[in-house]
Amino acid sequence: MYTIVLFAHILSAILSIGPFFVLLPLVKRMEVARGDILQSHIITFKSATRLVKHAGHVLVTTGVLLIWQGPWEWDTSWILGTIGVMVGSVFFLARAFTPTLRKFHQEEFNHLQLVKKLHRSLWIYILLLLLMLWLMVDKPVLW
Repeated sequence: MYTIVLFAHILSAILSIGPFFVLLPLVKRMEVARGDILQSHIITFKSATRLVKHAGHVLVTTGVLLIWQGPWEWDTSWILGTIGVMVGSVFFLARAFTPTLRKFHQEEFNHLQLVKKLHRSLWIYILLLLLMLWLMVDKPVLW
């Protein structure tokens, strides 16, 4: 059973990170997109973030099960570090994408400024996810 949960955990980690790399070229295309094309890009972006959010739920659930059934204690430094980065990334995710995407529907918006903000937020979130991935894979002793 542990192996199945571990597989689900790894698969959900892939689904939590992978879509953001697909969004990088999409954001680039959003710079020049207008009208219906821009709206389709926004829908794609929202769908990808929704997939990542649900994969994150599986990731957290399987992570808890792995700690519960595995050889690690909750106060292990890499686990606490991962939880800390995860809590920060949840708040960042809630403020980074959806509010910015909503601004595209306002009557007056600065198109390039919003796209740049999405691009910057995307890279920040990718770095946060990669930091958590490193903590989970390398399991460093931080203290």
